[in-house]
Amino acid sequence: MKNGRGNRVAVVGTGFVGASYAFALMNQGIADEIVLIDANENKAEGDAMDLNHGKVFAPKPADIWHGDYDDCRDADLVVICAGVNQKPGETRLDLVDKNIAIFRSIVESVMASGFQGLFLVATNPVDILTYATWKFSGLPQERVIGSGTILDTARFRFLLGDYFAVAPTNVHAYIIGEHGDTELPVWSQADIGGVPIRKLVESKGEEAQKELERIFVNVRDAAYQIIEKKGATYYGIAMGLARVTRAILHHENAILTVSAYLDGPYGERDVYIGVPAVINRNGIREVIEIELDEEEKKWFHRSAATLKGVLARYFAQ
Repeated sequence: MKNGRGNRVAVVGTGFVGASYAFALMNQGIADEIVLIDANENKAEGDAMDLNHGKVFAPKPADIWHGDYDDCRDADLVVICAGVNQKPGETRLDLVDKNIAIFRSIVESVMASGFQGLFLVATNPVDILTYATWKFSGLPQERVIGSGTILDTARFRFLLGDYFAVAPTNVHAYIIGEHGDTELPVWSQADIGGVPIRKLVESKGEEAQKELERIFVNVRDAAYQIIEKKGATYYGIAMGLARVTRAILHHENAILTVSAYLDGPYGERDVYIGVPAVINRNGIREVIEIELDEEEKKWFHRSAATLKGVLARYFAQ
C-alpha cells in the first residue's frame, strides 16, 4: 500500500475493461495513484508491471501497483469492472444473476476498508448493478454512479457525425434509458451546430429518415456486433470511464449521460438509469431533465419499467 499523495483510483477487476481503463487513465494523466485489484492477483500484478514500464511515456506518471481491498480506504474513487462478461447471444440483463452475488462481495469488501469516496460502476447490466452497489454500500445515492449510456451517446454522436460529415464533437445528441435493448435516442433535442437534426433531414425525404433509424439501431446493437467480431467491448467504455473520472477528480461539473438515481425527474423514482447529469468531485450534483416529446416519454418509461421489473426480483421496491 502506498501513502496517499493525490487522487487515488482503485480499479476492481483487471479484465479487458479494467486494464483498458487503467491504460487510459495513465495515458491521459488523470490520476495520481492507480491500484489494481483482482481475484487473479497474478493478472493484476502483471498489469501493474506492464503499465509501470510505460511511465516514461506518460504525460503525468502515476503510482501504479496491484493491491487489495485495504487500498480502497484512501481511494477517492473505486471503479468496478469485475464480473461475468456478456457472451454472444446474451443480453446485458442475462448477466444479473451471475453478477449480483459477485457485487455484494466486492462492495462489502470495499466498504469494510473504511472507504469514503465515490463508486463508479462499469459492469453490465450497469443500471441494475449500480443500484445494487448503492444498496450494498449504504452510501448516499449521489456518490454511486454507473457508466450508463455514456458509450451509447458517444457511438450515437460518432455515427451521426459520420453521416452528416461533421466532427462528432459538434453533434449534440443523447441516448438515454437502460444501457441495453430499451434505450432510446432523444431526436427531439438532437442538433448539429444549433440546427435540429430533424430539420436537417426534412429536405432529404423518407430515405434520410430511415437512415437515421438505422443509425440508432447500429448504436443500440453495437455491443452485439463487436462481441461477435472480437469477443468483448472495452476500448470505448474505457475511454468513457476515463472521461467520467476526469469530471469527478477535476471537479468539472461536466454533463455526461451516466446511470443516475431518479427520485422524481422524468416522472420516475427508485431506479438508476442513463440520463444527463452534472458530475463533479461530490458525484452527481444534479440530474438534467431534458424535455422529451410524448413518444420519447413513453419509450423512457418503458425502459425504466424494464429495469424496475428486474430490480423487483432482488430488492424490495
